Amino acid sequence: MKNKRIWLHILIVGLLCLGLFPLCGSSSTLKGSRSADIEELQEKLKREIQKSGADVSIVFQSLDATKFLMINPEAIMHAASLMKVPVMIEVFKQAEQGKFSLDEKINVKNDFKSIVDGSPYSLTVVEDSDDDIYQHIGKEMAIRELVHRMITVSSNLAANILIEFVGVENIRGTLAELEIQNMKVLRGVEDIKAYEKGLNNQTDALSMMQVMYAIAKGKAVSEKACQEMIEILAQQKYRNKIPSGIPEGVKVANKTGSITRIDHDAAIVFPEGHKPYVFVILTRGIEKREDAEKLIAELSRIVYGSVVNE
Repeated sequence: MKNKRIWLHILIVGLLCLGLFPLCGSSSTLKGSRSADIEELQEKLKREIQKSGADVSIVFQSLDATKFLMINPEAIMHAASLMKVPVMIEVFKQAEQGKFSLDEKINVKNDFKSIVDGSPYSLTVVEDSDDDIYQHIGKEMAIRELVHRMITVSSNLAANILIEFVGVENIRGTLAELEIQNMKVLRGVEDIKAYEKGLNNQTDALSMMQVMYAIAKGKAVSEKACQEMIEILAQQKYRNKIPSGIPEGVKVANKTGSITRIDHDAAIVFPEGHKPYVFVILTRGIEKREDAEKLIAELSRIVYGSVVNE
């Protein structure tokens, strides 16, 4: 555990130097923030987490670099569909490099290879949140549309197509370039052989915050590409988590992730009259999805209230 804390400190210092992560230290030493307010917010969040009995990780970061809060930030969890955000970043990056146009059409297919032994596998519509895309198998669809489906309705089939198209090794390379250490994208969705061997996509709350922060600050790719990614995230259809704790009409650009007893959300929030912030919540161990959603919404409500009532 001591080594983990030392590594986390080194990681934060490194990101500070790169400008991707402008703050370091505990909430009581934040430059420009009222430490008492941050400590009060942290205690409120901890009380809610304790009531849930779940493993919960939180990272909150204001975009103006005045407020920062972490609770259990280095706990590694299954990334679920949060890994689709780095996939989106890689698609936009390669498009900007001129490798293809986002309006280019590619084949919609449902046959993929396991990272374990190269054996074929396919996805089932009942396990996917986007049943419409399966009607397009054997046809072509614009890359931009596939990205939109992957993010806004969390299409697993669109994600697998795009991961294969841009290359999982390139996704990992881009995360490394951004100095994001603990988000690992190893494979597509429903690679059962890989799952059984524990070869899963993973992240911690700090790494996911760094992904969203890089987009919010226009540093993940270009400012133009990042702005387009924000607009895609803002069209997210699943609003029962972080957005549910925020008043109607406030812009929230988020991506959720859920599998058995795992529920996450990562968001860039744009409160009117206040500086935007990034908020990431990872949860593990809650049996009912609706209970996890309620917890995440309540944590979001607490943070939003702290931001707008300061």
